[in-house]
Amino acid sequence: MTVTERPAQTITGKPRRARYLLDRERLLGPALVTPAVVYLVLVVAYPLVLAFLYAFSDVTTGSQSLNFVGFQTFIAAVKDPVFLSALTNTVIFTAISQFLVVVLSTVLAFVLTANFRGRWFVRFLVLMPWTTPVALSAVIWLWMLDSIFSPFDWFAQVLGIVPPGGHIVFLGQNGLAMGSVIALQTWRILPLATVILMAGLSAIPADVNDAAEVDGAGFWRRLFGITLPLLSPVMTVALLFGIVFTFTDMAVVYVLTGGGPGNATQVLSSWAFYKGINGGDLGVGAADALFMFPVLLGLAALMLRLASRAEVG
Repeated sequence: MTVTERPAQTITGKPRRARYLLDRERLLGPALVTPAVVYLVLVVAYPLVLAFLYAFSDVTTGSQSLNFVGFQTFIAAVKDPVFLSALTNTVIFTAISQFLVVVLSTVLAFVLTANFRGRWFVRFLVLMPWTTPVALSAVIWLWMLDSIFSPFDWFAQVLGIVPPGGHIVFLGQNGLAMGSVIALQTWRILPLATVILMAGLSAIPADVNDAAEVDGAGFWRRLFGITLPLLSPVMTVALLFGIVFTFTDMAVVYVLTGGGPGNATQVLSSWAFYKGINGGDLGVGAADALFMFPVLLGLAALMLRLASRAEVG
């Protein structure tokens, strides 16, 4: 006796396509992508378009009119004596902090990928700065760098750097204030770069280093000849993230120094906030902020091109 096979439609009672409607790629793909697209439009695209409109207008916080004035807002922004200082501080702030992040994250990545007791706890401590809100981090550093209650003063007195009862005014001197801002930003970005580099190290085949070690290559030869070249594309991505986060960040400066003393630590993002929000001139504030856009766009394109070339090579 033979059993006659029946179509799946008659067995299940429903067409297969109707039961598994979301299995269709034409429907499942857009359904999964739509929330991300809506988020990007509302949080990124809309504010960016609004910033461009404001930058070419004379809009202020006290007026609802939007009169287009061409490049007059950009000219006014550049003529401001604080603008050049803020631009210079932004470059210094970003360059030094990211140099420190690359060096320290590379060292930490090598340490945290090694096997030792208590590695999970050390990883937890390294990730703590990234999980802490930036405002809370800045307030903690603000207390630690206080001119009277700073714990660093006690260490400086013990080491004889300052006389007993003396104080180091970290946030009241130009060089020390900029150094404090750079230290805080480095401390914040370091965990992200470390995690990215740890992922890159774990992706490098162990056979490559083992073969080089068998051939007699020492640690430094393997580091500069094999590991770092293979790690360079991942390192470029980590550096790109760090530059974007640092170049556009204003919370560290705003909470820690407020741009002071004077305007010694003022950066473009904080200056745009002061001009646009505190000063009420939304047009000039938007023009200040948009000076960062072409720089970051060109830098991102350049670094991604270098990373792709390194991968191909």
